[in-house]
Amino acid sequence: MINIPRPRRSVLYMPGANTRALEKAKTLAADSLILDLEDAVAPDAKANARKNILAALETGFGHREAVVRINGLSTPWGLDDLKAFANSKADAIVLPKVESAAQIQEVAKLLWELNAHPDLRIWAMIETPQAIFRLQEIASSHPLLETLVLGTSDLVKDLHARHTPNRIETQTALSLAILAARAYGLCVLDGVHLSLNDEAGLRHACIQGRDMGFDGKTLIHPNQIEMANAFFGPSPEEVAEAEERISAYEAAIQSGAGIAVLNGKLIEELHIQDAKRILTLAKSIQSFAE
Repeated sequence: MINIPRPRRSVLYMPGANTRALEKAKTLAADSLILDLEDAVAPDAKANARKNILAALETGFGHREAVVRINGLSTPWGLDDLKAFANSKADAIVLPKVESAAQIQEVAKLLWELNAHPDLRIWAMIETPQAIFRLQEIASSHPLLETLVLGTSDLVKDLHARHTPNRIETQTALSLAILAARAYGLCVLDGVHLSLNDEAGLRHACIQGRDMGFDGKTLIHPNQIEMANAFFGPSPEEVAEAEERISAYEAAIQSGAGIAVLNGKLIEELHIQDAKRILTLAKSIQSFAE
């Protein structure tokens, strides 16, 4: 059975410079929060944003996973960011614009030197053509790496492409990221939907991302949380069907058959593995929300 440590259906970016937003985040239904020190924070506000996030982490975000997107280590702020959060109450460090295994390994080495708490993990932003070409190298870079996060806005910019409703411009990159994540046991998160007043477009993007195999979707506004949770979490019908598949298969095995038939469809071991994954995710959603 696939191990799903926690749900990440909805992963909301929150600007570290906005204390009201950080406080509001404690009431939102997002599974995870990316507390941002990078793109969402102006250079002259980065030091204060770092203090804001540290203070917010001390009071906590309830059941919500709290991860911090630091500035790149090549910037004037990156190393100070890493030092500040190595022993904080953050669940993970998000490293922007990862393009090589060496970047992940450098962060892991620095965390070890800083005596970071052992549960702190690394998330990698995949948002450039170089990153796509080196996905296998990145995904297998270090045991602390837990999640790949697609940064599709930067990727589309670098490709000189245009955002289209079907996301044809990023389909290859999205598929390769999912393949790399599954090959190395990582979580993988879809990029953001930029249009805030486009409910139909967001629905399409969520369904598309779910069907492709993403674990969840990164979001830029609280109004997007409900839809991401709905489409990336198993429905009651899917849970019931998973339970029926397992029961039918176990009955078939006990009778000496290697396969089962349910509602006119063959059920094999591969279907049972997926059914168990669905049930594990449903239990995880329930347990982390309690």
